[in-house]
Amino acid sequence: MQKEKATFGAGCFWGVEETFRKLDGVMSTAVGYAGGTTENPTYEDVCTDHTGHAEVVQVEFDPAQISYRQLLDVFWANHDPTTRNRQGPDVGTQYRSVIFYHSPQQKTEAEDSRNALEKSGKFKRPIVTQIEPAGKFYPAEDYHQRYLQKRGMSHCAV
Repeated sequence: MQKEKATFGAGCFWGVEETFRKLDGVMSTAVGYAGGTTENPTYEDVCTDHTGHAEVVQVEFDPAQISYRQLLDVFWANHDPTTRNRQGPDVGTQYRSVIFYHSPQQKTEAEDSRNALEKSGKFKRPIVTQIEPAGKFYPAEDYHQRYLQKRGMSHCAV
């Protein structure tokens, strides 16, 4: 079985992880931090909004069961890609909308899907989602992993 990685930032990582974890073809998920300059950041570090990291979910998936494009569709459908550094009540660069690609093919697919969504007219405002190469992924603390599942919740209550 082949497996690939995908990494997405779409606001608070608890709900994002739960959304991807439930998909057929997703083998594992982990929440963490990516895209910043601080080595081995903690949650408290990232919350200062000074590390440059985004809260992300890293997804390991079987491309024979679910395509990267399908994962992108889930990403776009589950947050507002037109709000810069904000999702709902959560504000800061750690909550930015971002796709970290792991291959040239993922970069192309991410850009194509963003362009198609932009042209679709679904959103009144421009899409601000960043598409960046995947750098180092720092897993979040254990208490953040499967946070909602551990609490018997299906989504974050705002």
